[in-house]
Amino acid sequence: MPKGLKPTLATLAIAPALYSLLGFLVLPGAALQVINRQLPRFVTQPASLERLEFNPFTLELTLHRLRLGEAGSEQLAFERLYGKLNWDSLWRGHLHLAEVHLERPQVAVLFDRRGGLNLTRLFKLPASPDKPEEPAGEPFPLRLDRLRLSGGQVHFRDLRPSVPVEARYDALDLELRQLGTLPDDSAELKLQASGPNAGRIDWSGQLSLMPLRSSGRLDIDQAGLRTWWPYVRDAAPLELEDGTLSLSSDYRLELADGLRLRLQNAAFKLASLALKAPDGRPLARLQSLEVGNAALDLDKRQLSIGQVLGQGLEAWAAREADGELDWQKLFAPRAAERSANGEKGKDEKEEKAAKNAGNSKPWQIRLVEARLRGSRLHLADRQPAQAVELQVGPLDLALRDLDNRGQRPFRLELDSGIGRQGRLKAAGQVQLSPLAAQLQVDARDLDLRPAQAYIAPFIRLELRSGQLDSTLKIDLKGAEKPALQVDGRATIKQLHTLDTLKQRDFVKWRQLTLENLSYRHGEQLAIGRVELDQPYARFIVNENLSTNVSELLIAQGEQQPAQSPQKNTAQPAEKQAGPPLGIHIGAVAIRDGSANFADFSLKPNFAAAVQQLNGHIGSLDNRQPKPATVDIKGKVDRYAPVSIKGSLNPFDPLESLDIATRFQRVELTTLTPYSGKFAGYRIRKGRLNLDLHYRIEKGQLNAENSLVLEQLQLGERVDSPDAVDLPIHLAVALLKDRQGRIAIDLPVKGDLNNPEFRVMPIVWQTLRNLVVRAAQAPFKFIAGLADGGADLSQVEFSPGSSELDAAARRNLDLLGKALKERPQLRLEVEGTSALASDGPLLAEQRLEREYRNLYYRLLQQRSERLPAGADELRVPDGEKAALLESIYRSRLKQPAPTEWNGLGQEQRAARLREAVLGSWEDSTLLLRQLAQARAASIKAYLVEQAGLDDQRIYPLDVGISEASPAAHVSVPLQLAGG
Repeated sequence: MPKGLKPTLATLAIAPALYSLLGFLVLPGAALQVINRQLPRFVTQPASLERLEFNPFTLELTLHRLRLGEAGSEQLAFERLYGKLNWDSLWRGHLHLAEVHLERPQVAVLFDRRGGLNLTRLFKLPASPDKPEEPAGEPFPLRLDRLRLSGGQVHFRDLRPSVPVEARYDALDLELRQLGTLPDDSAELKLQASGPNAGRIDWSGQLSLMPLRSSGRLDIDQAGLRTWWPYVRDAAPLELEDGTLSLSSDYRLELADGLRLRLQNAAFKLASLALKAPDGRPLARLQSLEVGNAALDLDKRQLSIGQVLGQGLEAWAAREADGELDWQKLFAPRAAERSANGEKGKDEKEEKAAKNAGNSKPWQIRLVEARLRGSRLHLADRQPAQAVELQVGPLDLALRDLDNRGQRPFRLELDSGIGRQGRLKAAGQVQLSPLAAQLQVDARDLDLRPAQAYIAPFIRLELRSGQLDSTLKIDLKGAEKPALQVDGRATIKQLHTLDTLKQRDFVKWRQLTLENLSYRHGEQLAIGRVELDQPYARFIVNENLSTNVSELLIAQGEQQPAQSPQKNTAQPAEKQAGPPLGIHIGAVAIRDGSANFADFSLKPNFAAAVQQLNGHIGSLDNRQPKPATVDIKGKVDRYAPVSIKGSLNPFDPLESLDIATRFQRVELTTLTPYSGKFAGYRIRKGRLNLDLHYRIEKGQLNAENSLVLEQLQLGERVDSPDAVDLPIHLAVALLKDRQGRIAIDLPVKGDLNNPEFRVMPIVWQTLRNLVVRAAQAPFKFIAGLADGGADLSQVEFSPGSSELDAAARRNLDLLGKALKERPQLRLEVEGTSALASDGPLLAEQRLEREYRNLYYRLLQQRSERLPAGADELRVPDGEKAALLESIYRSRLKQPAPTEWNGLGQEQRAARLREAVLGSWEDSTLLLRQLAQARAASIKAYLVEQAGLDDQRIYPLDVGISEASPAAHVSVPLQLAGG
């Protein structure tokens, strides 16, 4: 063996052993001691590393159980860290790690109330000497074939919000392949994390460090919003009851020369969201909100949303008494607080924001399709004296092709319930800039009663019912001068208004239809045809000569804004410069109309009813002076025909008018109050035929009026200061012609523009005609009797009733047969009622009607299903006690005596009932109405059952008897010749 070879071989044999001993035992042990000894110098919390392993041949390093922090509450820890270095790092010029595996790492990210982060206080790093800044060099060359993190745990807690935020991820797994710091190195990345109420995170893609960029897909599933909501709650006063969030997206992120972010196929889902106000009232609930097929380009500032689908939204909103929205009030205190806290540095922030806004182009946001299904809105308005509540839903809303610039039209579709029965649909195109819309709007059964709260300050009227139907096409173009066009059809059904002062019907109709409706903003309102089906109106002259219409109106205070004279005069003058709105109505049709007229300034009171009004009014136009034709027919008090024919211009009646009105066979007994006031006598019987022909040309009146009185007979004298000083009885007796008629021609001429229009020539012409007619009319008297074998001179009625019993019908059958055989005879019916017999029963009936009317209104307020009228109701006995209290106060105008408070319920009810009945037992109005109803029943039976001509039956003025109670009340009949 050559000299020196043996030591060499020995060295070669010992070197690996020493290398193994040093690598496997010495270096790990020494390094572990150094690490554990040096950790307290750099860490503020207890820290320890349990074990360190190193394989010098494979260059594998393993660290076991590192702990930073108190036992049981470590802030940074792991169970095992494994790393393997490749040998080629020695000659390739960069650090090449084959694998790094971190098992069960734990990290706690904790913010205290002042914003301090625990991790920044965990390490004590030595201060570095001040050195001048040097330009950034090349990054440290590193390549990592595989990085794994498994079983990680993250604990996050933030004490800065008013309610601490705390979240945990208990299963965090991360894997990176081919990570490097060399240019264009790209790593494959996979990350999965999940935790209670924090949802699940799945992240996969590519990651490049030089330059820093990443692309891939991120999914977050079922993240609980309650965990993170305190951040929102401190910014907005909204309490979260429940809610989860899920999102997913393909992304591409670059940070080389600024932030560049692109999202593709992004999706977002919000589920089971429930918000409430701090006081506990609900604000909004949402079953789900899904956003799909979204894309974002941060560099180009573009956002595209393919689809938005909302399901089951329920929201509450109200306008408070001061006019502000409750949502607005929720955010007002926070806005004021932010404003107060943000005064310092506000100018700088605004200047910076303005600068940034000027340097960047505006965002482009496009929404392809959005749908909202099954939503409900609970709206309330507490500003009116009577709060209004409106339920909207179920509501379906769809939007298509919407963008934030608003320069392209988007599609809108709306289908919603309104109230309990209403329905509203809208569909069409809408553009925001410039504002434009083409919509088809259909409404069905919209309840008009909520409008009651808004009309109440102006008129004492109760809107009992009413529904709106409409089919409208709306075209809106908003530029400097907005242009609105509305075309279609509208119907108001079952309108019923009540005079709240007297609790009487005021105006109502079965249906009002506006056909071919056309509105042009500021230019014209055109209605092709107006149809009124079963309209009704009540007009009353009160004792002081005021009307029910005037007393219903509520006087409004003068409110003039405190403005300078220039502002008060300049702008209104411009507004009034344009032409007035053109109004055109093609035709007005009236079907089965009716009206009630009463004059309470007369004694006795006058009342008349007009029924069966049918007819039409021709074209009306305020821009064309052409008069409209009028042709209306009806009946007064059921039998007397009335007709109105001619032409008029309602927009300028003094320019042109030609109207002929004819009343036929009007019962003169109806006019008794007027005859008493102006003639000094009641009318016992008679009929009136009245022809009125009024012509006006440019304010000049030329009227030809003809009155024919048939079978006029005056009754007793009435003291009246307005009665004419003429022998009325003598004039009537002399002026009757051979047919028992009095004909009066009454021409009237004058200038309606002259305030001193002369009336005396009219009076003298009337007297002249009366004298002339009296001289030509002979006095004749015809009397005859008919007897069918029974006493037909009277008809007996049960007390309190106007119904004919079997005996009465038999007698009237005999009377009708006799009158048919004697066509010259005429029947006079004197309706009669007896105070002693009818009074108590009438009071009972009136009380029952009051029960039904009040109960009917109560059911209306409850929105219960109701019959056609109150007469079809049956009032439960249990409801009558409360109703009786109301009837007593309304009827007697005072509360019940205090001494009745100690009575039992039945005794008190008996006292109330006795007082109410006593107030009606001697009612002259009820007794007269009963007497008139009895006369009407007799006439109706003879006309409709016995077949007599209604012209042969004359009801006389009714009578009220003071006789003692009897089993029947007799209505006397009288016969007269033609």
